[in-house]
Amino acid sequence: MITELPEFVDEMVGGEVRDPYPWFAEKRRDEPVWYGTALTPAMLPGGVEPRNDWMVFRYDDCSYVLRAARAFSSAGYADTIGLVFGRTVLEMDEPEHRPHRNLVAQAFREQSLERWRPEVIAPVCHELIDRFAARGSAELVSELTSHFPVRVIARILGLPEEDFGQFHRWANDLFGVATRPDEGLKASADLRDYFAGIVAERRRHPRDDVISDLVIAEIDGERLEDEAIYSFLRILLTGGADTTYRASGSTLFLLLTHPEQLDAVRSDRSLVPAAVDESLRLEPPAVGIFRTTTRDVEVGDVTLPAGASVYVVIASANHDEARWSDPDSYDIFRPSQQHLTFAQGPHMCLGMHLARMETAVLLDAVLDRLPDLRLAPDADDPHLHGIIFRSPTSVPVVFERQRR
Repeated sequence: MITELPEFVDEMVGGEVRDPYPWFAEKRRDEPVWYGTALTPAMLPGGVEPRNDWMVFRYDDCSYVLRAARAFSSAGYADTIGLVFGRTVLEMDEPEHRPHRNLVAQAFREQSLERWRPEVIAPVCHELIDRFAARGSAELVSELTSHFPVRVIARILGLPEEDFGQFHRWANDLFGVATRPDEGLKASADLRDYFAGIVAERRRHPRDDVISDLVIAEIDGERLEDEAIYSFLRILLTGGADTTYRASGSTLFLLLTHPEQLDAVRSDRSLVPAAVDESLRLEPPAVGIFRTTTRDVEVGDVTLPAGASVYVVIASANHDEARWSDPDSYDIFRPSQQHLTFAQGPHMCLGMHLARMETAVLLDAVLDRLPDLRLAPDADDPHLHGIIFRSPTSVPVVFERQRR
């Protein structure tokens, strides 16, 4: 059973901030390393006050912070997301980080993931599209993009079909931990108990799924402890599903609002990867990433003190006019250059190949199944928004009715 899109999704994207990019451009020009906050009290849960951080806006400076792991630690995440997800690679520094990452990375290499494209990802997309393909209209966020990543993750983990509904509810509660902490913490504990039984069973009887891959992963005689597996699975559920849900929704929205580029992709499917990557560059699902300085360190012309919280504004870096021509435009034909949506350096996102693959498969399925796809003419102002996370929360469309 498909649930409605949770109301807190709007809260998580940072309110009705539609276009932060002019302000980002101003900061890149005038104060590329700045102390302050982009948030107002209205953008945060009740009672939570905005805090000041050092913020970095230019591509080169952001890239430096992400790559210089000895000067910029990820350990600060232990006091935030670590409270819900447990200890994961996101908060680990060297020397602990590399061997732990190498163990979990084996299941998420690009070649390892390819088997899920025909076996899981495409069937999930078509199952969801089947529900509205004959209707001639749909709201693609609540009926498609907010559901398919969780269902894909559930299947590649090898979870029983009858548990999908509960798994999705836990995912929703983890997504909303910032605004509903008690429910998020309970979901975290419930998932730990749920995964404990499955991990124990996979140790006895491995299968062809990601949990089995994590259980049997071994490098130089070292294996992942059970608690590390539970923590990684929580991160996979929230990070993977949330990032892909936002990325796929933004990709569909951007193509629908640039119909000439949508027509080009419809006619030439070899353009799908470029369309997905340009969407990820232009509208990254997460606006920024935090780091903490381990010593006094210079970024640009500014010396940041030891122990400073640093917000790497990847959404600004991806629009840096020093790196891209006309960076605020959506152009699937622009020359490919690395952006920072999946970070850079030792903490580059493990799930980036899966996120790209899922979004590309979804786009192909939508174009195959929904001929003459276009925004609904009576759509009530669909748009992208957010200052913490960005995505559309509504993409109403019409198309030629068709059954599979």
